[in-house]
This record gives sequence, structure tokens and C-alpha cells, in this order.
Amino acid sequence: MRQIPYTYFIIGILLLCTSCSNKQYQSLFQQKSLISDSSAQKNSTIVDRYHIKSQDILQIRNLQNIKYIVDDAPMATNISGGNASQGQTFKVDEDGTVALPVVGRIKVSGLTRAEAAKQIEDIYRKNLLKDPIIDLKIINLKVTLLGEVKLQGNYVLTKDKTTLVELIGEAGGLTDRANEKGIKIIRGSEINPEVIIIDLSNIRSINAQNALLQSGDIIYVSQNKRAVRNDNLQNISTLVQPALLLFNTALIVLTLIRR
Repeated sequence: MRQIPYTYFIIGILLLCTSCSNKQYQSLFQQKSLISDSSAQKNSTIVDRYHIKSQDILQIRNLQNIKYIVDDAPMATNISGGNASQGQTFKVDEDGTVALPVVGRIKVSGLTRAEAAKQIEDIYRKNLLKDPIIDLKIINLKVTLLGEVKLQGNYVLTKDKTTLVELIGEAGGLTDRANEKGIKIIRGSEINPEVIIIDLSNIRSINAQNALLQSGDIIYVSQNKRAVRNDNLQNISTLVQPALLLFNTALIVLTLIRR
């Protein structure tokens, strides 16, 4: 019977060693050997303005007439199914051009949003409209937000420069389990991803250039140490309780047999 405390101790050690967090994102993003941490690099990635590419979806409207891109365009529903007053949507083809009413195809690939809007505006002014004011948005640019935030999911980048803080605010903020000092932005290709660590407790980090979001970014908010510890303790407790029950039952049976 003197060996019972030692047996309990050994069981506890084994369960502690084999326990793990039940958060799938936690284990996924902790694989540091598979990805590099760019926060340790001297040259941080500088976010450039996005340049339009083929397959992008452009939402275009003439602010002089909020319903249509050209004043005499027939009433219609845009490609994405929205109301025409919000602007019609046009897909950039493989050759980098977009087909617009009356003026035909215009080369827009390689241009920024502002440059493309000005070019379209100039062409309509020259060929059709007196004083067009073209508003252009790229509506397929998205980032993915995962982890300890109120609302996980995909978010559309609706302006040229969206900060991490703005995105988290749109998602309802961080949960009380979030590690605000180690927010990760995973950026780049699957073959050679870049990981940027953002510390929201550091004002310089919040305003850093590499904290400006780019299309395709994955933002992951991990758990803080307290939350991880609580999860591990809960996992251990879940495993230990049945083991202890079985162990106590075995002791009772052995005691009864010896009597």
C-alpha cells in the first residue's frame, strides 16, 4: 500500500506528458520548423499598393450618376447580383483587360486602384461623358482571421490600406483568451510563407508597415499562456478522472479478495 502514492505520481507524469491542447489552430501554427519568423529579420516586408491582376473583380460606378457607369446605360443587375446603384461589377480577363460599356476593353492589369479609376475616367471623358467621376473598388481582396477573436472568418479589404487593428475591430475584438503580444500574419505562397509577429501592446508594432494587410493574408490570434494552461489542466482532468476511478475500483477489489 505504500506504493500507492508513487503509482499516482507516475500516472500523473505520464498523463502530463501525453496531454495536448484540443485547439486545432494552436497546433497548426506552432510548427515553427515549417515556417520562418520574419519578425527576427532586419528587413521587414513593406506593403505596396495593390496592383490589379487578371481574375480580379472590379466594382465601378460613375459618381455623377450613382446608378450607372454611363448615363444612358440600361437598368440591369450587376454580375454579383447587387443593385446597380452600388456600381456594376466587371471581371478582369486573362489578358489584363476589362470590358466596359460603350468604350470597350481597357487595359487595367498592373495598375493600382487609383490609377485604373483615373484611366477609365479619362477614357469616358474623352469619348462619352462631360465630367465623369469614376469610383473603382476591387471587391475580391480578402484576408482570413482565425483564433481568439469574437468573429472568425474571411474579411474583404475594401480600401487601399487596412490595418490589423481595424480588422480585429471589425471582428468584434479579441477574446479574453487571446495572446495580444504574439499575433501572427502568415503571408506569401504556400511554398515559402512569411510569418510576421505583431505585438499589440507595442504601439510601434501596431503602426508598422508590415502590419498593413495584403490580400491573401492569414491572421492567427493564439491563446495566451493562461488559456493554454487551463486547457491542458482540463485535458489532464478529463483523462485522470476515469483512470483514478478504475484504479480505486481495482484497489477495492484487491482489498476484498485479500480479506
